[in-house]
Formats: sequence, C-alpha cells, structure tokens
Amino acid sequence: MSDLEAPLRPKRKKVWVDYFVQFRWIIVIFVVLPISFTLYFLTYLGDVKSECKSFKQRQKEHDENVKKVVKRLKERNPKKDGLVCTARKPWIAVGMRNVDYKRARHFEVDLSAFRHILDIDRERMTARVEPLVNMGQISRATVPMNLSLAVVAELDDLTVGGLINGYGIEGSSHIYGLFSDTVVAYEIVLADGRLVRATKDNEYSDLFYAIPWSQGTLGLLVAAEIKLIPIKEYMKLTYKPVVGNLKELAQAYVDSFAPRDGDQDNPDKVPDFVETMIYSPTEGVCMTGKYASKEEAKKKGNKINSVGWWFKPWFYQHAQTALKKGEFVEYIPTREYYHRHTRCLYWEGKLILPFADQWWFRFLLGWMMPPKVSLLKATQGEAIRNYYHEMHVIQDMLVPLYKVGDALEFVHREMEVYPLWLCPHRLYKLPMKTMVYPEPGFELQRRQGDTQYAQMYTDVGVYYAPGPVLRGEQFDGSEAVRQMENWLIENHGFQPQYAVSELNEKNFWRMFDAGLYEHCRRKYGAVGTFMSVYYKSKKGRKTEKEVQEAEQAVLETPDVDAD
Repeated sequence: MSDLEAPLRPKRKKVWVDYFVQFRWIIVIFVVLPISFTLYFLTYLGDVKSECKSFKQRQKEHDENVKKVVKRLKERNPKKDGLVCTARKPWIAVGMRNVDYKRARHFEVDLSAFRHILDIDRERMTARVEPLVNMGQISRATVPMNLSLAVVAELDDLTVGGLINGYGIEGSSHIYGLFSDTVVAYEIVLADGRLVRATKDNEYSDLFYAIPWSQGTLGLLVAAEIKLIPIKEYMKLTYKPVVGNLKELAQAYVDSFAPRDGDQDNPDKVPDFVETMIYSPTEGVCMTGKYASKEEAKKKGNKINSVGWWFKPWFYQHAQTALKKGEFVEYIPTREYYHRHTRCLYWEGKLILPFADQWWFRFLLGWMMPPKVSLLKATQGEAIRNYYHEMHVIQDMLVPLYKVGDALEFVHREMEVYPLWLCPHRLYKLPMKTMVYPEPGFELQRRQGDTQYAQMYTDVGVYYAPGPVLRGEQFDGSEAVRQMENWLIENHGFQPQYAVSELNEKNFWRMFDAGLYEHCRRKYGAVGTFMSVYYKSKKGRKTEKEVQEAEQAVLETPDVDAD
C-alpha cells in the first residue's frame, strides 16, 4: 500500500458549469469531431500537394515568404505600432495556456505559409523544415526512408516551432535530450528584419543557445535544421508491471533505463525508448523499446500489434493490461508507436468523451478521433475556460531523476491525479548557461542516469481531473499550481510554459535563468519589439501599458554579460 494518504476535503456544491462540462460531449461529437476530421483531411491534402513539389520549388516559395516577413517587419513604426506577434489566432495553439497577450495592441506578422519540409539531407542526416511543420507530417515523410527525427513528440499536431520555442520531449530524450537539443541550426528574422542563421559555433552562437524556451520573443523562426537518425521498421516494446509504494515505483522506473553501474552510454544496456505510466499510488507499467527489423518482427511466435488502427484499444489502457497478465513483449510499427498517444490525447480523451474508449464507439466513430485541441478551446467560453483552470490539471514537472519519487508523492498529496506519465530526458551542460540548466556540480557527484556532460531529468506529466474533483470535493486549482511551482523552484525543477502558471515575475526568474536570454534580447533588438517571455507566459490579460512599462524597465537596467 502507499505510505501516503491524500487529504480529505469538504464537498463542493455543483454549479451550472459542472453540468455543461458533463454534457459537453454532445458538442464534441456533433460539432468538434466532424470539423476536426475535415481539418485533418484538408491538412493532409496540403501536405501531399507540398510533397509533390521539388525541394527546389519549395525553397523558392520559402525565400519569397521570408521576404514578405522581412518587408512586414520593416514597415513597423515602433512609436505607433504595438509589439510584434504572429497573426495566428489565440485558440489555435495546442497548449492549455490562453494566449491573452494578443488582446493587447500588437503588430501582426503572418507566418501561416511556413508549413513545408524544405529538404531531407541523407548525407548530413538533417531535415530542414519550416516552423509550422508538425510531427505527423515529418514522420510520414521520413519513416518510409528508415529515418526519423531523433526526438518525435507523440502528438501529431505539435509543430516544430512550438517544440523549439517552447518544449518538446519523447521516449528517446534520455539519449538525445529535449527536442531543441536536436536542432543543428535556426533561421531567424530579427527585429530589424535581418535574416540570420544561428548555429552553436558561428557568430550567432549566443542566439542559438537562447532560442529554446524563449517562446518566439527573440525573433521570428522561419526554418530549422534538425538531426535525423537511422531507424528500423518496428519497435520491440516490453511492458513490465511494477507494484509497491510511490518511491518503489519511481526506483523501478529509474532502473528500467539507467544502469546502476553508470554505463549510461552503452546501447546494450540502455533501451532506445522509455516511458512509464503510474496508474495508482501502488501500480505502474514500465515500457522499454528497441528498434527491430521487419524480419525480426515477423519471426514465428512474435506478436505484431498495429496500435494505429482507429478501432484498437487506447494505448494507455492496452499497457495497463500488463498489471493483470504480467510482463509481455510485442512489436509495433515504428510510426504507429511514435504517435501512440495521439488518438486518445494520452488519457484526456476519457474526460472529453467518457465513452470514447468503448469498443462500439471506437468501431463506429474512432476514425474521427482525436478532436483538435484548438477547436476544443475555440468552443469553450470564459466560464468553461476558468472552470478547467480550477478543476483540471495539465502540467509537466521537469525534475532531476533522483527526485522523481519525491515528485510523485507531492503530486499525490496536492493533486491526486492518475494516470501519471514519466519520461526521462538529458539536460546538457552547455557552453552557455541557458534558461534551463542542470544542477551546479552534478558531474562531481554523478547519480544514476547522469553522465559527465548531462544530468538526467524526468518529465512527470500530470494530465487529468484531480481526485478531489472526481469525488465532488473542493479543490483550489490555482493554489495547487502555486504549490507545484514553489516545489519545482526549491528542487531545481522547471515547468514548461505552455501550461497555466501562477508565477509572479520574481519567481519566474527564480525558476529560469535570465542571463543569456536578456543579453540576447538587448543585443538583437528584441526589447521593445517582441514581448518578453514572462509577459507572454503570464496568466491573465496583458494591457499595452503594462507591457510597455515592463519593456522600458528592461531598457533602463544595465546589461550584464551572460555566463
């Protein structure tokens, strides 16, 4: 049994919003799903049309579109026009944070045309893509070549720009780091309209290291070169059930991919893919994957599971069967494995459509899943939005690997959300101190999973309605997030900025390091042109006056060179 007990809370009286949320599935089925499917199909046709063009033609169109962006920026009058932001509608973003900063006066730049794969270089093993290219689009183009991005975020709709400027992780991140760590070069249009190419060893190396987590506040990303790796046709996936208290579940997770002898770079000891799902305070399933050839997968006695079919059980529920039947192994087509959580949005689909995991729904309407997150946001009013902020948790906690047990106990005590998603990632020691950075001196006392050049971290994904809400008890979502953010600051953890945050500016910069970011903001003219990352991430409305005063305060503060 777990050593922890979640606190008992008083009952909460239901209000009209509760009933609206309870029956929201009607709007989802008859409005959101059909429109979502239509948009997915039209996007697919657009991708096919793009793939029919030669790389030379795509590059020509790209150059023309970049010229339009440059021209637009040069048209801006800093004294009359607002701060620069993209013309994308606020509700289109996949993240749960509401893009309230666009309600202040702003100067729009249209980047909607930047959605093409520009080149796949097999010799250099890189893909050059535009920022609105999504994960489904890239994997559809590369996997048939037995190539893949080193880190492929699970949800099809996640875009390259969002994963670079924000945060991206996958089951291979314990080898390659976060999505931004796999980028070779950025092509950025700066505030003055200059197009620059930033790499780790050219004159814009400071900008190269400052771009990740900056939320597009240093310049406009128009293309990126990203690392490719060779892959095989199948993923050999081992499901291993674990039982015990939360600390014991955490240790089993660590042992699934981090050799106790410290040989973390040995491919014979470390799997290609890792994730663990914690289903309750006493039960979890650890999954480890190794790439496998078609010949190996089809050997007699091996089980092949094509999880991508619409009528198949949702992946997290399929994995949970290991708790009853014990450890088992199966082979999953690689691309279907990459996007295994897309159809059910991890397990959020269960809240959106309570019966969508039933066999009859999967057979009849599963082909329309998932609903687009952007449409879900577009069809909710202010009251519904506030309800989800208070009664729902969509957060990722990035914590040092050795503290994952403490993090699980914290989440159980404060939020009581299950299932939980665990995914490890390397946090590299870089030549410059970036916004997120490993614990100082980690290499001197290496713990399980660490190397001399990177500290192993873990994403604890907390997505669902908290236990108290499901039981009809009182729950203060804002206070829970505040407590989580304080815990992260105290434990050298980080919170991805797509999520709703309660941090004030002082604590925001306690969690993240501002040195290199602010240095680049000044050096490349972003101050007074692009909103700062704190104000872009801040919860609530941002008035033009508030933002201008914040920008002016930065200009009046002496610059300090970054480490």
